[in-house]
Amino acid sequence: MSTTAEQAPGQAGRQEPQQVGVAIVGGGLMGREIAAALARWPALVDHPVRPRLVGVADVNPAALEWFSEIGTVEILTADYRELLADDRVDVVYVAVRHDLHEQIYVDVVEAGKSLLAEKPFGIDGDAARAVLAAVEAHPESFVRCSSEMPYFPGAQMAVRYIESGALGEVVSARCSFLHASDLDRAKPSSWKRVAKFCGEAGVLNDLGMHTWHVPLRLGWRPERVYGVLQDVVTERPGPDGTPVPCDTWDNATIHSWVAQPGAKAFPLTTETRRIDPGQKNTWELEAIGMDGSVRFSTKNPKLVEVFGLLDVPGTGREQVWHHLDAGSQASWPTVTGPNFESGFSDAILQMWAVFLAERAGALGDRFGAVRPEEAALTHEIFRAAVASHEEQRAVAL
Repeated sequence: MSTTAEQAPGQAGRQEPQQVGVAIVGGGLMGREIAAALARWPALVDHPVRPRLVGVADVNPAALEWFSEIGTVEILTADYRELLADDRVDVVYVAVRHDLHEQIYVDVVEAGKSLLAEKPFGIDGDAARAVLAAVEAHPESFVRCSSEMPYFPGAQMAVRYIESGALGEVVSARCSFLHASDLDRAKPSSWKRVAKFCGEAGVLNDLGMHTWHVPLRLGWRPERVYGVLQDVVTERPGPDGTPVPCDTWDNATIHSWVAQPGAKAFPLTTETRRIDPGQKNTWELEAIGMDGSVRFSTKNPKLVEVFGLLDVPGTGREQVWHHLDAGSQASWPTVTGPNFESGFSDAILQMWAVFLAERAGALGDRFGAVRPEEAALTHEIFRAAVASHEEQRAVAL
């Protein structure tokens, strides 16, 4: 149960952090990553919350075994409902198959627990709306959706540049999330390659939130979209090596138009690919404006490029992409030296820092985690993109 410790001697005026019990449902790749992030919490400077991982649920005993080595974990169970009934749990992180989202998310919210939900926030729009209805009926449950890539320091620099108005009239924007692992046709199939488990939007359900978190938070809501989708690998080896069908989209590009006040609408392109040779979890953001431009890619996570005009002595005025180094600081300050580098695990820590800070009413003007209504909106965008691809026409939202 959340508590605020009494003020320590000699710390007059400083409120002690709120103690929050965290549970994880789904002890796979991301569940372990979250556990590691919580263990690094002392790296954050003056955070108002102190989380403690107290429980994990997974139907696979082997997955639970890894968490048994974490000293704070007191509950290991195959039934997530055991976590929801425990007063030691305040916040639940859920990372399970997409077709399981709706039931588990609704159960978490109805139990009065706060929820950090994995994307895509339900297998489809109906599921997302059911979760939204539960959230509206239970305001005591603070709910956000997971999206860590915008919490790289360079990404935050780019976002702040855009928010400052430095672009002027926006000419175009692009946000991409790129993988290459599915280039291997011999890679075994998984639930993410089966529509009834992943959802009809395929790669958009799996990775698309990464490309829409920043645009939607900036107010760039598309008016109409045109989807270009690819199902490149139609079968993969099953558990016994026999080929099984893969009926989800591998790559998806969404072209859209976004209105802007006092100027013409601009094109926004999002790219979500499982087959993009050479890419390992590459997230990119580019915004082009008449007064300025900015771009960032995790391909080179220290580099932020800012466009401007430069008076070059002896030459005159030139158009220049300036190269800036991003250090270690992103949304919440850390003890890490500002000149050091940052990586994926740091972005996870930053996402949790802003999630728990916002839950405690202490986010301030920082870039927050994905809101439930934003997550639900992505399903509208994905459905329109699939319809657009099937009908070969632009679809209005």
